Amino acid sequence: MKFMDEYRDAKLAAEYAQAIRRAVTRPWTIMEVCGGQTHAIVKFGVDELLPRELTLVHGPGCPVCVTPLEMIDRALAIARRPGVIFCSFGDMLRVPGSDTDLLSVKAAGGDVRIVYSPLDAVRIARENPGREVVFFAVGFETTAPPNAMAVYQARHEGLKNFSMLVSHVLVPPAMEAILGSPNCRVQGFLAAGHVCAVMGYEEYLPIAARYRVPIVVTGFEPLDILHGVLLCVEQLEAGRAEVENQYARAVRREGNPTARGIVSEVFEVTSRKWRGVGEIPSSGYRLREEFAAFDAERRFGVAGQTAEESTECLSGLILQGLKKPHECPAFGTRCTPERPLGATMVSNEGACAAYYRYRRPAV
Repeated sequence: MKFMDEYRDAKLAAEYAQAIRRAVTRPWTIMEVCGGQTHAIVKFGVDELLPRELTLVHGPGCPVCVTPLEMIDRALAIARRPGVIFCSFGDMLRVPGSDTDLLSVKAAGGDVRIVYSPLDAVRIARENPGREVVFFAVGFETTAPPNAMAVYQARHEGLKNFSMLVSHVLVPPAMEAILGSPNCRVQGFLAAGHVCAVMGYEEYLPIAARYRVPIVVTGFEPLDILHGVLLCVEQLEAGRAEVENQYARAVRREGNPTARGIVSEVFEVTSRKWRGVGEIPSSGYRLREEFAAFDAERRFGVAGQTAEESTECLSGLILQGLKKPHECPAFGTRCTPERPLGATMVSNEGACAAYYRYRRPAV
């Protein structure tokens, strides 16, 4: 495909791999934060090109995967209510709650609709003034601007039947939580390029300095990832800890000021619970008080609903880079895409889903 094949060139990939092998003199562990990068690494065998001294571990960069169980249960409670049209991106429908998922609620008669933009949900609210329309706002900083715009547009139009169930999470605080853990094995990061395309990468500068870890903003194609790994290894070997921008074709230091502006107007930073990880301070967004009328948790009274996560699912350890999917006893047996124990097995960006699709042993 035009503009994509050039980043999947096998000859250039081999050259990058050779350069990495020449650069590595000792063992290093690097975490790719983004689930999209994880899928590319596993699909294209990027990790299999690397020297054995170099280990890639998978981080918490799948927003579907880190959405806590209690938030899924709140979504289910709202979606079951008569008169509600519950809108979501498709990758949330198979994520298991405590007893079921959104797809099952839809099959049982609930009006659960897949949309491709939050503005689709605004349109549905406009066309159905007698129904309550709720959009499930899940994602990192990447999806925050369109979600903020949907709320802004709904207020501008005076829509009284539109609200948003917000479960936004932020990447830099999660990285700090990983680095601050006594079990941390990460020595360098490949940062998610699409997040930085929106927010820039200035937030990473104090993290790199405080924890003495290199952070390389990286794209999503094989050559992007190999180049990012090379830049990270060169820093590690030289004893440097800086923020570098491999994804310069899409990312600027300041990000997208217009997108950041609408996000800061509609949302404010809050602490957020991460599935399998726990609460991380200042790691999410919530609607500002002036937009509280569009807060589905308040509107439907589900804010206090809690849930206990499965002890069998190891997704929390996988999301922290402490385990790999195939190290889970339930992987591929008691946990499959058809019957998942956790979101990492069903999300398009989940590490378990990537290993199940591309690395599952032949039977």
